[in-house]
Amino acid sequence: MKMTRRNLLAAAPAAVIATQAGAAQRRAAGKGSDILALTAVDLAAAIRRRDVSSREVMAAHLARVDALNPQFNAIVSRVDGDQLLREAAAQDEDAAKRRFRGPLHGFPHAVKDTAPAKGIAFTQGSPLLRNNIAAADSLVVGRMRAAGAIFTGKTNVPEFALGSHSFNPVFGTTRNAYDPSRSAGGSSGGAAVALALRMMPLADGSDFGGSLRNPAAWNNVFGFRPSFGRVPSAPSSNVFGQTFATSGPMARTARDVALLLSVQAGSDPRVPFSLKDEPAIFARPLDREWKGKRIGWLGDLGGALPMEAGVLETCEKALAAFRTVGMTVDAATLEEPAETMWRTAVTLRHGSVGPDLIDFADKPEQRAQMKPEALWEVEGYRRLSAIQINQAQMGRTRIYEAFRKAFASFDFLILPTAQVFPFDTDLRWPAEIAGKKMDSYHRWMEVVMPVTMAGLPALSAPAGFGGARKLPIGIQIIGPTHADLAVLQMGHAYEQASPWIATTLPPALRIRR
Repeated sequence: MKMTRRNLLAAAPAAVIATQAGAAQRRAAGKGSDILALTAVDLAAAIRRRDVSSREVMAAHLARVDALNPQFNAIVSRVDGDQLLREAAAQDEDAAKRRFRGPLHGFPHAVKDTAPAKGIAFTQGSPLLRNNIAAADSLVVGRMRAAGAIFTGKTNVPEFALGSHSFNPVFGTTRNAYDPSRSAGGSSGGAAVALALRMMPLADGSDFGGSLRNPAAWNNVFGFRPSFGRVPSAPSSNVFGQTFATSGPMARTARDVALLLSVQAGSDPRVPFSLKDEPAIFARPLDREWKGKRIGWLGDLGGALPMEAGVLETCEKALAAFRTVGMTVDAATLEEPAETMWRTAVTLRHGSVGPDLIDFADKPEQRAQMKPEALWEVEGYRRLSAIQINQAQMGRTRIYEAFRKAFASFDFLILPTAQVFPFDTDLRWPAEIAGKKMDSYHRWMEVVMPVTMAGLPALSAPAGFGGARKLPIGIQIIGPTHADLAVLQMGHAYEQASPWIATTLPPALRIRR
């Protein structure tokens, strides 16, 4: 039978997910703490077998949110709990009749506050949108709802998703799951913390300049930036020009990431560049043979990127896992200079972000409520000429070519996810790294921008804990264009060779257990 989206939603939980849950999970699923310990794949199987009800799943997750969210501030704009339990009960009625809505049937889910979810506040962390209620779902949110997700609220973000530190004047600051005095990253900071603390089984993120990759790494979870076109974005005012930001899945395991991607991915006629590959491929097992495959370690791009002490050492130690599964690891380089890649990225970011914010900035009363970083992007956009934009597009082409040439020698490339460990929540952004001053609010995230410019798939995977405070950092597992499945398979193998990822829980959970 040809696998279509409809077939996937109906069949994947039974045919794929159900085969991956063990007897131990079946016996334990009835208790709240055990529900929260299940992977998303195993939870979906338990719900489909009716070992656990959607109502029990919702109650367990709401109790965790009540217990920990006041301290960590990951989930905002919460939906009434009684309403959520009624929605879960309705899904249990469907389950009793063997009518499962999809792979996410009965899953509590808070949507990132950069995406509209019908009937829930859609603020993007801006006081200008404080009272904005979404009239409809975005494309990706609608797909998750159709797959059975029950929306419990939103996850916190920086204002207009600018910067990798999730604080804003509407909801305040989201705190790192492993150290509440440190940043959670961003812009998908609330999503990463909610995942790490088991407030929900899966999370949706989005990524331009590391917005999905960095917070995942800083909270010891996985985040996947898919290939350009893999997860289409709609509605959009510029379907031909917006080729940088993309939605993507976040989860606590690689196979859970793949499960959510199987729901989010797939072409849509509103998005001309969306990929037509059938998303069912991501719901299949991720195991494969890796002996003889080649990893290229890009490190600090030949010394061009300043790094906080301990970042490179922690990431390099993690590379041993690839050798464990039979791969070789060697130093790699990109032909395009790092400084040139950065100038290309800044120009194109101005041209992408500025149009969305300029109408606010042109009204004095609204401009006064915008953070400096947003105004910096708008003013950079105003200064752009057609010649500068065209030159940057040619620069982007050179970045893609630099990666393509590197992949002639390597099957995958690896970079750190950030140049610093999680920093103090009182900072807006790191002003200096290893003695080098940062000239913008996102320069310290320079290491993620080449992948964005090239439109390549990249999985942020936990690399370990390092630095003076022993905080989380991650690596980007980067594949050739459209090799999304291979990157997830590689991430799964890396995870299996790194059992510490699953067992190193946030301190707040160690206390509760």
